[in-house]
Amino acid sequence: MSAPNGDATYVRRGFGLKSEVEGALAADYGGRMVELLRARDYVLSADGVTVRLAHEFGFCYGVERAVDYAYQTRRKFPDRHIVLVGEIIHNPHVNARLEGMGIEILRPRLGADGTPDGFDFSGIRQDDVVLLPAFGVTIDDFTTLREKGCVVVDTTCGSVLNVWKRVESYARDGMTALIHGKYYHEETRATASQVFKHPQGGRYLVVRHMEEAQAVCDYIEGRGDREAFLQRFAHAASPGFDPDRDLARVGVANQTTMLARESLAIGEAVGAAIERAHGAAYRAANFRTFDTICSATQDRQDAVRDMLREPPDLMVVIGGFNSSNTISLAALCAEVVPTYHVADASGIDPETGRIHIREPGVVHNERTVADWLPRSGPVTVGLTAGASTPNNKIGEAVARIFASRGVDVAEHATFATEMADR
Repeated sequence: MSAPNGDATYVRRGFGLKSEVEGALAADYGGRMVELLRARDYVLSADGVTVRLAHEFGFCYGVERAVDYAYQTRRKFPDRHIVLVGEIIHNPHVNARLEGMGIEILRPRLGADGTPDGFDFSGIRQDDVVLLPAFGVTIDDFTTLREKGCVVVDTTCGSVLNVWKRVESYARDGMTALIHGKYYHEETRATASQVFKHPQGGRYLVVRHMEEAQAVCDYIEGRGDREAFLQRFAHAASPGFDPDRDLARVGVANQTTMLARESLAIGEAVGAAIERAHGAAYRAANFRTFDTICSATQDRQDAVRDMLREPPDLMVVIGGFNSSNTISLAALCAEVVPTYHVADASGIDPETGRIHIREPGVVHNERTVADWLPRSGPVTVGLTAGASTPNNKIGEAVARIFASRGVDVAEHATFATEMADR
């Protein structure tokens, strides 16, 4: 995405109002409990309950930047109608706060399968201000908004832009972009659209996981059924996709928040299939793969792996149920210990002893679990949070975990004194 230099209707570097919104950001999203955990080497214990916080968690730089720009935009245009194209990040608390500031969130249309299928911009006027989310938007959506002449504030994450450059280079060189991601996710839709920057028309195919990647490998090696393949990937391929033509030259990329090891494994599997089908020299000339997982996603996954070397009794993972990077964290944890993915701290109810979760590894499966925390005896709870979860909600979750065993952190002498000093 780009606009002419000096174009006042396209803003990508904020409005120079960072110092003016810092106080509001700290008040809305800061957390003394998290500061206390950091000061205590990420561990708090009281009355038989221990909470261990992963060393990398919560807001990443890209998220901080996006939210900061949204606050700056409201400050810059206090009386203008501001529209946000979808959720700025996948965190219910943050998006609700923006709505409370008078920012309208434009929800996507839903396709026949119930997944997001683009936006209706017909109601946007020239004097509106439009915020693009951290995930970015498709080329068509960007073009439509620019043609309206409204002010566009672009908060697209730099890590996402790096993937776009990679995918664009594949299209430029006549290669199909094979993207590890969720075809309906805002970021993946925006990433896939980058192949259309070239007049000759680019091609893409999105695979959700290794099982779908294996179907691609089978087809490359001559074991696939054409009609079955086209039906399986009908929603996840560029228009007119021809597997016989379009799987001959492949470049692999990924949605930045996927499980890193799976992205790498998919790249290796597809490359190996091309080599088996056509030989090593052909692979060298017609296949590329790069790790385009963002560093923040990787750091949070690595921190969870470090924690699981000495596993806690259970894990709590905080982040929106539609947050891809949070889902990946929960999947990692669930391989080792019982794991509870909550959308927000409010999903932990100390009064009833229940917790409302998204089942790790199961799509669209939310449920409420009773007696998730042992009622007595020592227990260690591991805690991490997705890159769109603010510190105050992490701190609130810590307090609710302790409260589930009758420990009031606010009244605990040691904790209360240290928190008051911060």
